[in-house]
Amino acid sequence: MSLPSASREPAGEPDDYLERRTLRRGSAGWLLLTGLGVAYVVSGDYSGWNFGLAEGGFGGLAIAMVLMGAMYTCMVFALAELSSILPTAGGGYGFARRALGPWGGFLTGTAILIEYVLAPAAISIFIGDYVESLGLFGLESGWPVYLACFVIFIGIHLWGVGEALRFSFVVTGIAVAALVVFALAALPEFDASSLDDIPVDTSAFGASSWLPMGLLGIWAAFPFGMWFFLGVEGVPLAAEETREPARTLPRAIRWSMGILVVLALMTFFTAAGARGSAAVQDAGNPLVEALQPDGEATALSRIVNYAGLAGLVASFFSLIYAGSRQLFALSRAGYLPRFLSLTSSRRAPYLGLVVPGAIGFALAASTGNGARMLNIAVFGATISYALMSLSHIVLRRREPELPRPYRTPGGVLTSSVALVLACAALVATFLVDVTAAFIALAVYIVALAYFGLYSRRHLVAKAPEEEFAALAAAEAELARD
Repeated sequence: MSLPSASREPAGEPDDYLERRTLRRGSAGWLLLTGLGVAYVVSGDYSGWNFGLAEGGFGGLAIAMVLMGAMYTCMVFALAELSSILPTAGGGYGFARRALGPWGGFLTGTAILIEYVLAPAAISIFIGDYVESLGLFGLESGWPVYLACFVIFIGIHLWGVGEALRFSFVVTGIAVAALVVFALAALPEFDASSLDDIPVDTSAFGASSWLPMGLLGIWAAFPFGMWFFLGVEGVPLAAEETREPARTLPRAIRWSMGILVVLALMTFFTAAGARGSAAVQDAGNPLVEALQPDGEATALSRIVNYAGLAGLVASFFSLIYAGSRQLFALSRAGYLPRFLSLTSSRRAPYLGLVVPGAIGFALAASTGNGARMLNIAVFGATISYALMSLSHIVLRRREPELPRPYRTPGGVLTSSVALVLACAALVATFLVDVTAAFIALAVYIVALAYFGLYSRRHLVAKAPEEEFAALAAAEAELARD
């Protein structure tokens, strides 16, 4: 029996192909992975979410946050099951490859890659803005700061995954502790009447003080509601470097999401209530703004400001990790040029780190538009969410007997909720920044052309995700016979 042409390994592949593409196994337990899941997201608590107030007001953003929180919660439960079935570095690509075939796998992996290449580029710009505003070393925001971010933090990743995850864990801990300090400091100033102080657009359908931009404002706020959770889906990308991944990954994913929900509610209500939604809706640093009612810096606002920089560093650092692992998996399987998956003597995918880093630096230095790059990243993320949720549904329906060490509560109903909300969030990206959406779409089309014209005929059958899919195809053929 021969494999489908899309999965056949080209002749002449060296016997040590996978040996030269091996990550360091057993480097992380559930605690480090939980820290990684929080690190992906924590910068979103410090800035970005507040721009949703300008799109939907407090009520619109609150509803959007609840709906997007429901989407992520449902999705991570589905991912917990999928990662226990297939614990490889491919993450979402591997899940979709089994459920939706090579095209589905590539569509999902490319969408994830767009997210994890663009988001660090955007965050490097925000780090530059923080460095300048804090007056650190007299530096101004610009390409030298962006370059330093990529060089220093990619260097730590090249040192080794264990060292990298421990560094990320410490920085994330600082950022989370500062969020708690902020909430405790802002709570005495909380005033419920300040939450809905944004002027009402009386021409908008369904407009009120709680929904000043009307009902459509809820939908427009979806991408900003996502910022409290964007990136947590990257935890399964650490599968091949995890101890007992079938048990560890589901636990880490669930804990990460639980912590992020608490941080989102705490940050959102205290920041808007302490100073007022109108005052923080356009602030680049809303938490600091909430602690400075007279515009004068205090000791506490400075601490939160420095912690905001720590949060940005944590997210930047962890997103580089996620992007490198997704690129590694796609390259190892032949979807992208295979030399990108080579690993060093310390088992780090050095080209998978350096190449996206170079692209990210070039984008940051040439455009300086962090908001647009984040919107492009959100577009890629929503596509991947829809496809990963669909993968869970397909595998539950088509392969109900597949061993599942962890099972999603609610089954396909849970992943169906995630699928519907992800599709709604995808459409919402066009409401917020249609240019960013079309740029992402253009990148997507170019990538698909490369796959359709070349790489789908040069896949590597021995890659773990491809072997897993080939096994399913063989079992289905035997069942038909």
